[in-house]
Amino acid sequence: MRIHFIAIGGTVMHDLAISLAEQGHQITGSDDQVVEPSRSSLLRAGLLPEEIGWFPSRITEDIDAVILGMHAEDNNPELEKAQQLGLKIYSFPEFVYEQSVNKLRVVIAGTYGKTTIMSMVMHVLRKIGKDFDYLVGAKLEGFDSLVKLTQHNKIILIEGDEYYASSIDKRSKFHLFRPNIALISGVEWSEAGSDLDQNEYMEQFEVFIDTITEKGTLIYNKDNAVLKEIVEKTSECKINRHGYKLPEYTINKGITYLSVGESQIPIQVFGKLNLSNIAGAYTVCEWLGVKRADFYEAIKDFRSSVRYLEFVASNESSVVYQDILHSSYKLKTSIHAVKEQFPDKDLITIIELNIYDVFDNNFLNSYNGAMLEADYAVVVVNIELLKDKNAVIGNLEELIKNAFNHKNLVVLTTLSNLERYLESFKSLNCNLLFMVPPDHNSLNIVSFADKFFKNY
Repeated sequence: MRIHFIAIGGTVMHDLAISLAEQGHQITGSDDQVVEPSRSSLLRAGLLPEEIGWFPSRITEDIDAVILGMHAEDNNPELEKAQQLGLKIYSFPEFVYEQSVNKLRVVIAGTYGKTTIMSMVMHVLRKIGKDFDYLVGAKLEGFDSLVKLTQHNKIILIEGDEYYASSIDKRSKFHLFRPNIALISGVEWSEAGSDLDQNEYMEQFEVFIDTITEKGTLIYNKDNAVLKEIVEKTSECKINRHGYKLPEYTINKGITYLSVGESQIPIQVFGKLNLSNIAGAYTVCEWLGVKRADFYEAIKDFRSSVRYLEFVASNESSVVYQDILHSSYKLKTSIHAVKEQFPDKDLITIIELNIYDVFDNNFLNSYNGAMLEADYAVVVVNIELLKDKNAVIGNLEELIKNAFNHKNLVVLTTLSNLERYLESFKSLNCNLLFMVPPDHNSLNIVSFADKFFKNY
């Protein structure tokens, strides 16, 4: 096939283009920007566009398929030319479905946890020697690409989300995969984190359940009350339903053990979200024919590869972790996980907020009480990143302290202030947790960990 990518530089798009080229398809592509690591990957594969920009002349009648990336607007000149010629235009999830229509499609979805569950399932299948295709939303340890798409593999694992497929297809991406096996890890709506209102957001997951193939399987987290309500609303769907819940576990000397029958399985991750994710991953693997003993043997050495409670550094008395700040719920559960794992140590939690988000009352107020379990709380708002240096900050510190409602909260507005704070903090028998947003991180975590250890 001759396939043209509009917005080939996208995170998933460039990996999909490379995967298809390796199968022997003739691939071309355009973009108005191609940045690292996409640029180097496309260059190595011989697919980097010679010129940056959109070129309608590249769209010709002999193209078999056009794949439209999220970055391309609905008035993109190459898209308009393809529409004029009547070419077949796909969003990338639509194309992935077409290429996997004869495979067993496993789609992992949910407001949180889906990438972790994907990485757990992929880790286990690789350990037991079972090959598979995949589409994942973040780079995972041990896997070179976000996409693997072959002609021969019988299983494809897909991370599905609720965001729209392309500028001309407003369906949620996960509505296009028609899974044989689907997992939903949990559903949580946040006004600050979604362009949809609460009802619209919940409806996306109802529709997703409706897209499961007849006699297919829905695996869902029974501990999530909102999700249980959604599942009950779709009771007429002719599918199998398999709920999972937080497994039993113990913690001994900073190590978490899963209670599996009479056995205690030591694992290298911790926190209730991670443990719930393991239960979900086990259920998926069970439906894929993986033996229980094989799963638990493989999961023993799984380490988080998506910066969820990821180990950074330690000394004889303290440990430093980093995590992604997706929401106030994630912040609260991550703090609880570290406190539960190390109940005899104090915890200092440092979060970074985007300066522009701070002036959104809905965003800021959503964090009320989210850091209460931390012994010391620090909010970093780096005003040095302001484009308008003359912007009026006003009572920034008061706004943040009122919103978070933590008696020991400190607000810092420069990274140099954070350095001085950590260097003066007595870290003996105190752990440190950094929480940074996925798309805005000016913190050098390793360097700041060194500052933390300096005064103990």
